Amino acid sequence: MRGVLASRSRGASNVAVEGAGTRASARGPSAGQTQAAGGALTTDPGPGRESGTDAPLVHIFADESCLGNQFENRSNPGAAAGLIEQFDERRGWYRRDFAHFDPDTTNNRMAIVSGIVGLGALRRGCRVVFTSDSQYLVRGMKEWVHGWARRGWRRKGGPIENLDLWRELVRAAARHRVEWRWTRGHADDVKNTYADHLAVTAARERRGTDGLVPSRFETWLAEAQEKERYVGFLDLPSDAFAPDLRPPVGDEAERD
Repeated sequence: MRGVLASRSRGASNVAVEGAGTRASARGPSAGQTQAAGGALTTDPGPGRESGTDAPLVHIFADESCLGNQFENRSNPGAAAGLIEQFDERRGWYRRDFAHFDPDTTNNRMAIVSGIVGLGALRRGCRVVFTSDSQYLVRGMKEWVHGWARRGWRRKGGPIENLDLWRELVRAAARHRVEWRWTRGHADDVKNTYADHLAVTAARERRGTDGLVPSRFETWLAEAQEKERYVGFLDLPSDAFAPDLRPPVGDEAERD
């Protein structure tokens, strides 16, 4: 099996993402800004965007954090982060983390960025289960973007908030078959809680990762279990996959 995540410690012969993963601009990625090492856009659908039942199954657990949302007239640093994992029957789990920091942002923008960066890290078309506690992100990709595209990227109530990021996410998702799953935040979903930990840490430390980095999920879990949390957690793979409708692509997605 060819892995689908990149690392600096594993050769390019068994990965399917670009170099060290994706980077986003300091203000969050906008159309055409999510890039991989070497400058290649990872969100271009390209001729290989079809990802059928034989495509690798990848799980992404993502979260966002924004500090100081309660204040006005000041910057609100925030972050988007997540855990990307793939299971191989011979080698077990292959995991990577990512985090993107923004010095002045919102929770909603960081939720969308988590999708752009997470999906953008996959070099080839995959089956992806994307789990987030953001209703804004999940409902947006399951429902809203389809109506917006049909109306020329407009909505009845006025301008679409964060339109630049929504369209970038649509391009990132178009390469894959994605199931968008919502989970309740802070409800002991272990991997979502880990993603929250990554996002909060990146926001507080005011720094993201340089692309994908080796995951610390197992270390974090062991430390939590020493404190008698998640002691019954079983780290088992799941093949359950129910992809949502593909986002609009081509002329429909590019209309102004």
